[in-house]
Amino acid sequence: MKTYILKPTTTPPTVCLTPASDKPAMVKIIPPRQPLPTAVIDPSKPMLKLGLDVHLEFIMAVAQKDHANPHTPRKFTREQLVAQVKKWVAEGFQVFCVQESCGFGFVLHRELLAAGAQSFLITPSALNGQRKTDKLDARALCLRLSRWLDGNREELAPIRIPSEAEQRQREGTRRRKFLAGAIRSLANRGHSQVAEYGHAQLPHRWWGPRNWQKLTTLDPWVLGVLAKLRELILGMEAQLAELEAELLARVKDQVTPKGLGGMTLVTLDGEVCNWHRFSNRKQVGSYTGGCPGEHSSGNKRRVGSIDRLGNGRVRALLVEAVWRFLQWQPNWKAAAKMKTKLGTAMKKKTVIALARQLAIDLWRWRTSRCTMEELGWVPA
Repeated sequence: MKTYILKPTTTPPTVCLTPASDKPAMVKIIPPRQPLPTAVIDPSKPMLKLGLDVHLEFIMAVAQKDHANPHTPRKFTREQLVAQVKKWVAEGFQVFCVQESCGFGFVLHRELLAAGAQSFLITPSALNGQRKTDKLDARALCLRLSRWLDGNREELAPIRIPSEAEQRQREGTRRRKFLAGAIRSLANRGHSQVAEYGHAQLPHRWWGPRNWQKLTTLDPWVLGVLAKLRELILGMEAQLAELEAELLARVKDQVTPKGLGGMTLVTLDGEVCNWHRFSNRKQVGSYTGGCPGEHSSGNKRRVGSIDRLGNGRVRALLVEAVWRFLQWQPNWKAAAKMKTKLGTAMKKKTVIALARQLAIDLWRWRTSRCTMEELGWVPA
């Protein structure tokens, strides 16, 4: 890790903090951001706090009324829990629920909201150190929720829940990646079959019309195996082509910067869901997971590798886009400051820094905070 000596922040004397008198300041209308979920507390109603450890087969729940001791953990099915929450709401309780975000989507969250509760999701974390059981996790979530509702905002960090439309829009780009991976897997299976049973090598895209006609010399049994694989591959390629056409139609009439690519822009929009969710550049950079790790003390600052705490799909797309921008956007203002480092041993670190800056520039552009000309971009 690198060690830096911190210096007091100084403002260069050449920076003008006020607009020149002969150039009036341009007032831009910035759309409001989407705040993260917060609790709405009614002091006149008793509170019931639920910590939920969610599984497909059952849900372990720990309840706490106001500031009393948490109750004994109880096991519910999803239907039983929603029915019980409706009963508590009918009795006059204001119900607050918290659960970890996992691979089960947001079905339970939406059902709890429909039942009258206030539901929150957080990122998975180690709740009890080296000890982990369903009951301990549910109790830890309940206690954290209680402290968070009392005003300690460091106890929980609720995540933004996408709408059903945003979730399905994001699924399109993820399904495209899944189909491409499945096609590669089936193609590699064909290569391995021929290598094992025929000691031969198949051409690239062996399932294509021209290459398929050249495989008639193979053993009939091997050719039959390949024919079944080819049928699956052709079906998936048809689905993939239809899906890509549907995705590209979303940005068909939009003016995009040269080098970004319509599919990259669609995927980024789908993963972010809504660019207005961010209120400042720090939130955008943190979402990419491209911020450096840090271990500082006193007047020394130690900076290490990136934390990778954000969206890995977005980070990979941004790194690929940076290399294209360096070729097709020579006037990109953010890259002009770092081009001297691209030819040194700092090249990879510089690209990561540019990827983080590209996410910030895209956020500014997609939320109308600035234009492509102001960023130094050339339209495609």
